[in-house]
Amino acid sequence: MIELDEFPTLVDPVMVAAFEGWNDAGESASGAIAHLREVWDAQPLADLDSEEYYDYQVNRPVISIDESGVRQLTWPTTRVFIARVPLFPRDLVLVQGIEPNMKWQQFVRELLGLAAELDVSTIITLGALLSDIPHTRPVPVTGTTSDAAMQADLGLDPSTYEGPTGIVGVLQDACTRFGISAVSLWASVPHYVAQPPCPKATLSLVRRIEDILDVPVPLGDLVEEARAWEVGVDELASEDDEVADYVKQLEEARDAVDLPEASGEAIAREFERYLRRRGGQ
Repeated sequence: MIELDEFPTLVDPVMVAAFEGWNDAGESASGAIAHLREVWDAQPLADLDSEEYYDYQVNRPVISIDESGVRQLTWPTTRVFIARVPLFPRDLVLVQGIEPNMKWQQFVRELLGLAAELDVSTIITLGALLSDIPHTRPVPVTGTTSDAAMQADLGLDPSTYEGPTGIVGVLQDACTRFGISAVSLWASVPHYVAQPPCPKATLSLVRRIEDILDVPVPLGDLVEEARAWEVGVDELASEDDEVADYVKQLEEARDAVDLPEASGEAIAREFERYLRRRGGQ
């Protein structure tokens, strides 16, 4: 169990969580948490006991050497951070870790126990999956919730997925059973460029978090990284006629779905982001 000498007093906190592994195509979701930690200067709060949840032959500890030549051993685990966001009336609890190898139910109970101690009122989980989408189009992000009020307020849908799930699905299910408001955001990553990182998908998740929380998120180098990634994939695709033809087919299929939806609602959402950023500056 997580044991702290003193739990910090937070203002109506929201927990945002992502886990490396099965739930994290292109490391897009974990990349989003890493970005939030950096731009909001999140401070470490606690680590979960890695002995309880990780098989070290699957997720091995890593030895590194710092600038002064000191060797350091880092164990695989899940870490919790606190972020106090400027111009935002709520604090954030950021959870970044690796999908556990064992004791998933205990793992989720421990996370939700910490959430209860911190008076977390909402949990947002992030994920990414491989999909038949072209890298040249905006990355779709699907948002779902089982909370009827949040469905109405945020324009989200209930999840209709059936099949195998990861730790994100287990955490979402536990939130539903215990009556905790929870949102699940999933980005689609082009399956033909599955190798990490995928900054374009990370950027889409960050922008969707902006929409859900109604707070501007500093983007830093993320926009340029997403552009550079797309240019790099363009160059690779142009070297293979079969890949180029396949990308064109995906573009045509995607445009047939998206173009009719390019409505005033999408324009309004982008304009709202612009206003939030202007207000944040």
